Amino acid sequence: MTASARPPVICLMGPTASGKTELALHLASRLPCELISVDSALVYRGMNIGTAKPSPATLAEHPHHLVDILDPSQAYSAARFRDDALALMADITSRGRIPLLVGGTMLYFKALEGGLADMPPADATIRRRIEAMALEGGWESVHARLGDVDPIAAARIHPNDPQRIQRAYEVFLVSGTSLTEWHDRQTKKAGDDGSAQADLPYTVHHLAVAPAQRHILHKRIAQRFQGMLDEGLVEEVRALFQRGDLDPSMPSIRAVGYRQIWDHLEGKLSLDEAVERGVIATRQLAKRQFTWLRSWQADVTWLDSLDPNRFDQALKRLRAATI
Repeated sequence: MTASARPPVICLMGPTASGKTELALHLASRLPCELISVDSALVYRGMNIGTAKPSPATLAEHPHHLVDILDPSQAYSAARFRDDALALMADITSRGRIPLLVGGTMLYFKALEGGLADMPPADATIRRRIEAMALEGGWESVHARLGDVDPIAAARIHPNDPQRIQRAYEVFLVSGTSLTEWHDRQTKKAGDDGSAQADLPYTVHHLAVAPAQRHILHKRIAQRFQGMLDEGLVEEVRALFQRGDLDPSMPSIRAVGYRQIWDHLEGKLSLDEAVERGVIATRQLAKRQFTWLRSWQADVTWLDSLDPNRFDQALKRLRAATI
């Protein structure tokens, strides 16, 4: 299939609190698009405030695929996202419409376009062992152990990113092979540039929205976190906490904001400490998202979150591409 014969797909990316949803809704109201969420937390039911999930009214007017599809006790993975997204994209394009994928979980975008290495599945026993290490010595100590067996991955992963530290160290403990080596194998399998995009039967158009100045994003993050507290974030997390079948090792509770408020409910942090750590963790997440975006191999059209012309610029870019 030639590139010109491939149906279009729009990937709208950006760091947290950058205004992705607002731009996506604008595009969906002017183009024949259907929205697919690319967010590892929006998949969970009952997690609305802390994930900045679109309101029920917004979802009724502009339905999002892959929102509210799982209970917080269940796990979701990049591999499952890729399968789900490809099936949805095929269905959407078969009806003459355009898939618009919007979100900030960059690993999901990468998995969709570049495929995934055939790595070992998650191992609950190993994960508990790693969590015990972190409980005893902190995630910095686990990060140091990861550096001993996979210095490249350790250099890439922030010491305050427990989810990625855990997965990278888990891969090594399960298989005896580092995460970096698994990725190298996938690169050799896919080709010199590591991209399997040629196997994706779509013409992908990439948009990224973010404030031009980083301090503006930091301000927006702090304001949004406070807004979540005002809307009842603590009460939302308390409802999850009181269920009795959830714990901090689960992907849902590891979500930024939820883990910090959970620690407060367990008595480990005061509310002020939890809020401060939640804001810091959100800023660190945004920094990692920026790093992903800057390393993106495909062409990306950048839009300033504060530019009043960003909506028109996005439409102009897409229409120039004959969408």
